[in-house]
Amino acid sequence: MAMMSKTMDLIEGFVKEGSFKWVLSRKTSFDEEFEDMGKSPSGKRKWIPELSPMANVIVGRCSRMLDVSMDELQSNFESEASDAIKSPANYARNFLEYSCLRALGLATHITGHLADKSFRRLTFDMMLAWEIPSSSTQIVAKVDADSTVCLEAFCRIAPAIPTIAEVITCSNLFDLLSSSTGGRLSFAVYDKYLAGIDRAIKKMKSQSESSFLAGLRAERAEKILEVDGTLTTQPILEHVGISAWPGRLTLTDHALYFEALKVVAYDKPKVYELAEDLKQVIKPELTGPWGSRLFDKAVMYKSIKLSEPVFMEFPELTGHSRRDYWLAIMLEIFYAHRFIEKYNITGVEREETLLKASLGVLRLQALQDLPQSPNLNLQFETLLMFNLCDKLPGGDFILETLANSITSRGKVKSGSHFYSMSARAVLSNFGVVSGSGESSADRLLVGDILVGEMSSLEKAVNLARDNYKKVEIAQASVDGVKVDGLDTNLALMKELLDPVIKIGKMLLSLAFWEDPMKSLLFCCFSTFIIIRGWIAYATVGILLFMALFILLTKLSNRGRSLEELKVVAPPSMNTVEQLLAVQNAISQIEEFVQDGNIVLLKLRALLMAVPSQATDKAILALVGMAICLALVPTRLIVLMTFLEIFTRYSPPRRASTERWTRRLRELWFSIPAAPVVVEREKDDKKKR
Repeated sequence: MAMMSKTMDLIEGFVKEGSFKWVLSRKTSFDEEFEDMGKSPSGKRKWIPELSPMANVIVGRCSRMLDVSMDELQSNFESEASDAIKSPANYARNFLEYSCLRALGLATHITGHLADKSFRRLTFDMMLAWEIPSSSTQIVAKVDADSTVCLEAFCRIAPAIPTIAEVITCSNLFDLLSSSTGGRLSFAVYDKYLAGIDRAIKKMKSQSESSFLAGLRAERAEKILEVDGTLTTQPILEHVGISAWPGRLTLTDHALYFEALKVVAYDKPKVYELAEDLKQVIKPELTGPWGSRLFDKAVMYKSIKLSEPVFMEFPELTGHSRRDYWLAIMLEIFYAHRFIEKYNITGVEREETLLKASLGVLRLQALQDLPQSPNLNLQFETLLMFNLCDKLPGGDFILETLANSITSRGKVKSGSHFYSMSARAVLSNFGVVSGSGESSADRLLVGDILVGEMSSLEKAVNLARDNYKKVEIAQASVDGVKVDGLDTNLALMKELLDPVIKIGKMLLSLAFWEDPMKSLLFCCFSTFIIIRGWIAYATVGILLFMALFILLTKLSNRGRSLEELKVVAPPSMNTVEQLLAVQNAISQIEEFVQDGNIVLLKLRALLMAVPSQATDKAILALVGMAICLALVPTRLIVLMTFLEIFTRYSPPRRASTERWTRRLRELWFSIPAAPVVVEREKDDKKKR
């Protein structure tokens, strides 16, 4: 503990005394340190041959933060790391990761580290060095104020600091931050982003410590994540039934609170739970005055505690990004609690999970402050981990891996002694949560980053992301083939179903004996298969033939794109013709449903024994069928059914078939329909 205290005092001294003044005094943070390597009498500065100049500088800084020499740091790495991690091919990068992650594990214990520009520059320089870690690299990097980092470097260093990023959304976060700089992240944008996170954390702390909703929040120690509707120019409207009222909406890490605005104050807050299992439904919805559905700017909340759904409307002049933001952060907290319930996470692990979700919301707030990332361009759900897992293919596997990671944190897997930073430990240093920063022996693991290799969570995320890319490509092809117009879609469907239609016509031709020789051969062949009991084998043969056809087609195409299906569009129709076509289609559908109801009512009449000449015959037919099924072998029943269907229009049977068809039609027409009375329910809502 004494050594830990000494180390922490040393690191905090770096920040308070401005030991990182190189950030502010010159464009590059490396030039002077290149010259100082190996000159320190303490031995804490030296030149490690395997490392690039940039990596040497960073490892030197890490050794001073850890209060050990570079020799000691290297010796610790070689004693703790496995042979695979120490292999010459990756030695430089893995040792650099080891040094950076150990230093960050301690540095993030310092109160207010995000507010210190030297800390921000240090983490960025770590990413720069990660790209060129080895002395064998042929590229000589010139570090200046315009230096940028790549996605891989960001995803290896940033998630080690829970406030900055986490593994699941790290790639999407980088894409957004680097969107204005050609796919590489500049320090200017990175610095503004970290400053925004610092402001968001301080805002959450001040709101959560205030007396606002204190009585309702005290028992669960809820943290206030977002408040909206306080400005008269940006109200939030709560719709219940046909009534609407402006007010203030507050999101905590457990619930939503809405306070209706009275003349001079707010009414008692209504609570809409997100933590309890109340079969909640939260989704975007249309709303408007007097219960109309005009504006796509609302969120619907429904639970078993409410007699009717509640709609929260977020008015804005254009678009619905304000609603989308609130929908995303509501769902993030809701999904976090469902995750906790599903995997039975309790205690400190439960608090850690909620803080992970809360940090996602805070990062989103920081991104909204960036001028390079206008609110309209943000895809909120891709930047929140639980939202993203709900959308990604294989997201359930990511959540399962995350649950294992959270519940197993603190277990020793090797002999290393790392300061593994959790979200709870980081936020405790900001004063947001109670308790001191934790330190644990998690070996070569800091946060969710494993030195020299991918953690199980990273592997699950990468697999899901690869699958999602394939889904995106498939979805793009779907969007590209959608056509407008009912008549055009019907023409396309007819063209697609053409093979099925041809097969159906061929079977009807055989059944109606249009070509007696073909029909006779088909019946003889099918009868032979049924008698021998080869129906299952015939089905297997058909499936194998289809698989072989697809395989041969794949081999013959050899990666060539599928030939476009050509459809002859019907003559274009004007608006009146389209309306008439739709009306005609609706009429045909109505007639079809009506005929179906008549059939069902006649069957009901038979079951209820409505007096008719068909009732006794229906009883005899049912008894005969039951006896047949009980006594006759199944194979023989199948054979008789097949022969009945495919020989009824053969030359010997055609006359009798027509006669029996006429008698059955007459019998069907003689069955009365069961009576029906249609009653209309009174619309009480309209009266209110």
